[in-house]
Amino acid sequence: MIKVSNLSKHIGEVQALDDLSFEAKNGQITGLLGPNGAGKTTCLRTIFGLLQADKGIAEIDGIDVAKYPIEAKQQLGLFPDPFGLYERLTPREYVSYFAELNGLSRNDAKTATAKVLSQLHMDDIADRRCKGFSQGQRMKTALAQAIVHQPTNIILDEPTRGLDVMSTRVLRDLLRELKEHGHCVLFSSHVMQEVAALCDQVIVMADGKVVAIGSPDELCRQTGKDSLEDAFIQLIGTDEGIAA
Repeated sequence: MIKVSNLSKHIGEVQALDDLSFEAKNGQITGLLGPNGAGKTTCLRTIFGLLQADKGIAEIDGIDVAKYPIEAKQQLGLFPDPFGLYERLTPREYVSYFAELNGLSRNDAKTATAKVLSQLHMDDIADRRCKGFSQGQRMKTALAQAIVHQPTNIILDEPTRGLDVMSTRVLRDLLRELKEHGHCVLFSSHVMQEVAALCDQVIVMADGKVVAIGSPDELCRQTGKDSLEDAFIQLIGTDEGIAA
């Protein structure tokens, strides 16, 4: 489970996070939904320990990220930009390298890598260099790196950005599979269809604050709207920054 309590963060003169609090539970997909500049990426970077909050606490399975960053990160998988792979490496080499970075011994990393490559149906490309991979192949390699050390929690920042329709569909199926295995999946997006299709819980953000929390259906009922997009517009009070 991921829990943030009263997170605040200034970046320059901007109040990027403003007393932000929410929980993302195991066995659920939780979406951070907000317009550009709402603080979604800042929130995720603070949870992962890439940024330090001015005040407040981010916890991974009860572990304070600021106090115990290594222990917290071992319970967390970060889905990187699939276009930033090391193209000279094969998926097996790439994933095994990150498995060792996450604390696995060389032998355990080798075993864990073989397991995750099989789980994601990547055996046919496991020993090919990543250069020339399709979007879907890159996405699978990036996800394998994120989950090879079997973290309870997975974080994704706008994961379908730049993916084609088929790759997006594959990623959605994989995230649902992680949910079914009891993982906590937390991702940011400003794409309504993506959030409505995937999320058990939606955290609506604006100006670094939580505006509303609920399932897509609950947010529609709360606002009296028929679609999540209309509910979102009413909740944040503007249509600026909306993406289809």
